[in-house]
Amino acid sequence: MALRSVSASDLERLLAGLSQSARAPAEGIFGPGSIGWKVNRESALFLAAGRAALLQLAHPWVAAAIAEHSRTFSDPVSRFHQTFRVMFTMSFGSVEQALAAARRLHRLHESIRGSLPETVGRFARGSPYRANEADALLWVYATLLDSSLLAYELVLPRLSDAERECYYGESRRASALYGIPPDLLPADWAGLSLYMESVLRSDVLGVSASTRHAGHLLQDGAGLPLRPPFWYRALTLQLLPARLRQEFQFDYGAREWRAADRALRWLRRIYPHLPAVLRLVGPYNEALARLKGRARPSLAVRMTNRMWVGQATLLHPARRESQG
Repeated sequence: MALRSVSASDLERLLAGLSQSARAPAEGIFGPGSIGWKVNRESALFLAAGRAALLQLAHPWVAAAIAEHSRTFSDPVSRFHQTFRVMFTMSFGSVEQALAAARRLHRLHESIRGSLPETVGRFARGSPYRANEADALLWVYATLLDSSLLAYELVLPRLSDAERECYYGESRRASALYGIPPDLLPADWAGLSLYMESVLRSDVLGVSASTRHAGHLLQDGAGLPLRPPFWYRALTLQLLPARLRQEFQFDYGAREWRAADRALRWLRRIYPHLPAVLRLVGPYNEALARLKGRARPSLAVRMTNRMWVGQATLLHPARRESQG
């Protein structure tokens, strides 16, 4: 399979177009009135984080990159915070902050390359992989979009068809931040769903013995002091396509189904009524405070930021100035 690497100059061309199309640079790529903010602000999206991680891990290039270049299993909390700092800056930061995050992510990905240690699916042992490869970037991005909307609609009213298309249209623009060439992107949400289905049926994905081991480590918390609660692990498996449940050799029976179903019933009752400081992620609340001209986010927002991104502020001008 021929590699289609995204170079720094490729990324800059995409970012230039994205920057020029921004209507209000201080509000970022999406802005407060967008469907992107409406969806991405919800902490409920974490309900499908395990699903997205396993979908990505099933791609042999991603599995090799995690095994050889990632701190996912040695320092899972730092890896979690690093990932969400990038994602939330792209979602809720100014255009300038989002572009800077995109460039940092590309530089990080440039160092992630190597050769597959074993044959998996259509990929032969010894074949090269790169994190900044366009098809791999598309798969990772598609799993994030698909899993985000799935999680949102687990506990909140389903988006209308028009809102769904708007969400995808905004996300299609924002894909430039990841360096994904426009010609690779499906035209609409239906096209994205077809793309997901076609990859899930294909030999692009595959689970080797080492990938299976990594998948089980992820399910067990990837080295965290406490395992994720049983209901969360059960829900992850319920959301995972049946093919991958089988290839990862996860146990999924009546006990797991009951636990996931019971958790969803409770979440659907409780989640919509949570206070905004708990229900909505810290960087979203920080972005609102910044746009209102507040000198710094509230104590409650700073505390939730520490949970999500490992630091009190992420997007605030005061933080940017302190960094010089």
